[in-house]
Amino acid sequence: MAVLAIDFGTSNTAAGVCVNRAPYLIPLEPGETTLPTAVFLDFATRKTLYGRQAARAMMEGHEGRFMRSLKSVLGTPLAREKRQFMNEKLTLIEVIARFLQEIRSRAEAVTYQSYDQALSGRPVRFHSSSDTRDAQALLDLTEAYHLAGFKDVAFLPEPEAAALAVGGEGRNLIVDIGGGTSDFTLCDRQGGETTIIASQGVRIGGTDFDKAISLAHAMPLFGYGAQIGNEMGTGHHTSPRALYQDLASWEKITFVYGPALLRDVRKWERLAHQPDLFARLGDVLEMHLGHDVAYAVEAGKIAANGPDDGLIRLDTVERGLAVPLPCDAMQAELSGYADEIATFAVQTVIEAGCELSSVDRIVYVGGSSLMAVIRDRVEQQFPTAEQETSEVFTAVVDGLALASETAFESL
Repeated sequence: MAVLAIDFGTSNTAAGVCVNRAPYLIPLEPGETTLPTAVFLDFATRKTLYGRQAARAMMEGHEGRFMRSLKSVLGTPLAREKRQFMNEKLTLIEVIARFLQEIRSRAEAVTYQSYDQALSGRPVRFHSSSDTRDAQALLDLTEAYHLAGFKDVAFLPEPEAAALAVGGEGRNLIVDIGGGTSDFTLCDRQGGETTIIASQGVRIGGTDFDKAISLAHAMPLFGYGAQIGNEMGTGHHTSPRALYQDLASWEKITFVYGPALLRDVRKWERLAHQPDLFARLGDVLEMHLGHDVAYAVEAGKIAANGPDDGLIRLDTVERGLAVPLPCDAMQAELSGYADEIATFAVQTVIEAGCELSSVDRIVYVGGSSLMAVIRDRVEQQFPTAEQETSEVFTAVVDGLALASETAFESL
């Protein structure tokens, strides 16, 4: 029986199968081997859109609800809260299940096979600061796969899957920086065989980078840190931080909108020392532009990841609105995350009882591993190791497809 390999990621998802002992990546959209992990509930058509079609509907201003980074809610109370989605109440686990069901349906349509078993990637740690939440996240994801119609599901840590797909000989350290987590696997590869030595993970990823940049550069344009006059007396107070924290978090943006908050913001506009900032914030909430802001921040981050400075363009909010994103400033803001990631990379090797100098090769996987500040910090810790970029978006699913051939042999 065929097994479907699925790399369900915070930002992107991919699927594959093993054919003649080689991975075959299934095009989930025409000409594309990855699908954005995005869902759009279209209120006009009453349809659910997925992937690039979902993102396009949101950017074109269709009336509906857009969700991204759903993987980040696993293991949190938010995952099991029932919310109104069009004409029914669903948990986010059920929304994830429908996304996985869509992946399964598209894979079956392309390959002309049915899939009752799935081998899924998973972070080494969904939640590095809480064992309870980490265990709950795995239960949540398992439930989502069963709701999606899979009878059996097995899991393989994502960097260990990537290790199976990496070529070459010697000792490798896989550094997998995804949208929500950073994962590390130390492994030996000899004669085409891979031996896993140790794995570690921490809940830091590209969405954290986006949030830090957004709070430092974009959110001040909407009143973050600005002063609001008290309704009575001459005093003032700072705008509520929690709202901006949520508006800068991919997985929480869709839950910020609501009439009560909008009324509060319009009141702040009247009382604020800089009313134009809160007028913009009100427009973002009223027109549901939070994800447009997040995409603009992400684009600015990518542009600033090099020798040239970036620019966060916010024309969807206000014509001509933009804020510079200097490369040096971005690297400084992400420096703490880079140091923590490099520290975990080192710990993975040391706690396995190995010397840092024994690592022959650092292999980077995951879209966020392309960030120069991350690579610089890791390279400083492993100066003698070769630095190699794998197939950053598909190495995990390649390895999962290879492992899927024997994943359920004992059943």
